[in-house]
This record gives sequence, C-alpha cells and structure tokens, in this order.
Amino acid sequence: MTEVPAWLEKLAAQAARTDVPARLRPPAGRGRAAAVLMLFGEGPLGPDVLLIQRSTRGRRHAGQPAFPGGGIDPDDGGPVEAALREAEEETGVDPAGVRVLGTMPELYLGHSDNRVTPVVAWWHEPCAVHAASPDEVESVERVPIDELVDPANRLSLRHPSGFTGPAFRVRGMLVWGFTAMVLDKVLREGGLERPWDAGRVEDLPPEDVYLAARRSSAE
Repeated sequence: MTEVPAWLEKLAAQAARTDVPARLRPPAGRGRAAAVLMLFGEGPLGPDVLLIQRSTRGRRHAGQPAFPGGGIDPDDGGPVEAALREAEEETGVDPAGVRVLGTMPELYLGHSDNRVTPVVAWWHEPCAVHAASPDEVESVERVPIDELVDPANRLSLRHPSGFTGPAFRVRGMLVWGFTAMVLDKVLREGGLERPWDAGRVEDLPPEDVYLAARRSSAE
C-alpha cells in the first residue's frame, strides 16, 4: 500500500472547494444524479489518472473519452458508492484498492440532464484493468499526468454551437467536453498545470460532432 502523495492531497482539497461556474450549477429540482471516479495512481511513467474510451455502440457518451462512472442507483447510498461500482463494472478496478479522498461539487450537464459528482480517489493498490463492459467501453487507459500537462498535448476545441472548451490529445484519444473541463480545472487548481498556448483553437472533428448529435437525439 502506498501513501497518498502530497500533490494529490492538495489537488483533492482544492477540488472540494472548487467554484462551479453558473452554467454548470444544477437547477433546483432538475437532473438525474450521477457520479464519476477520478482515480489517480502511481504508474510506470509516474502519476496517472484512469480514463476510458466509450464505445461508439454505447448509449452514454458514445465514442468519447471519460472518467468511469454513471447514474446513482437507489442501492448505491450516494455518489462514492456509485462511482466505485461503475468503475468496477466498466474497468475491473477493485474498490478495495481505492482510497476515496473527497468529492467535487455537483456539476450539471444540460444536454443529458445529469447532476454529476466527481469523486477524487487514490489507487493505493493498483490492479490490472480492461474494458470490462465491451458494449459500453472500448478501451481503458492509465494516462500519465505528465502527458496531460505537456503543452504539446493541450488545445481548445470549438463546438459547432460556438462553445469553446479545453481539450487534451493523449494516448490516441481526444479528450474534450465535461471530462476535459474537469481535468483542466483540477490540474490548474492543484498546481500541476504548465503554461500552454490557449490560442491554439481547433474545430471539433466531424466524427465527434456526429456522435455528440447522436447522443443528444438519443437522450
């Protein structure tokens, strides 16, 4: 078992106090409760975070990189249990090897009407992971923090709606949307971000526009 590193303790403390922008604050009485697991560990290339590439066949966030997670079931008892359960179902993560450090405030995703609680955790006893739910998950990656904060892998993406948000190109994945916004915020507030060219703006690739439109119509 490895101790929680100081950088992650700082990141978790900052994440718990993060200020939620007005557009991401849950409207009163609306939204389905959901949770995602932000699982940090010490990998072969240094500190990393667990991400999944969702299947293009899936119903939820088809084809998009994401944190493991999903809806909070009545039997879960809250966002922490839901995030751990979903991570185990999607990637094979053993919850016994995970130490939960805290949660971020709820964030509202208007396109899917979900109120999402990010759960910050330390992987003190890592295990092998894989796409444990092939209908929902295409692949699983432990993405090194050094790759996420590398300025060469940072950019902003412009959606056809006109919204522009942060993105990362890592491990053959284009990480954008909710996942990229959360990563951008916690890495910056946790003091891990390195200077990068915020003027590097690209349009969301057509295949991602198509999948996003398909998700919205399904939801």
